[in-house]
Amino acid sequence: MDQPRDRDADAGDLLSTLEVIEAQPLATRADAYDALHDTLARRLEATPGATS
Repeated sequence: MDQPRDRDADAGDLLSTLEVIEAQPLATRADAYDALHDTLARRLEATPGATS
């Protein structure tokens, strides 16, 4: 199971990533959000005990 600090760090990383995406020009945000979605989906699928 994740430790609380690990989850806090992950949340901070996600917030930082979202801030970077939001700072980009509108035309490039969709691609950045798509890449973020793919990354998060891979992490979720790799998590032990993840449901399908």
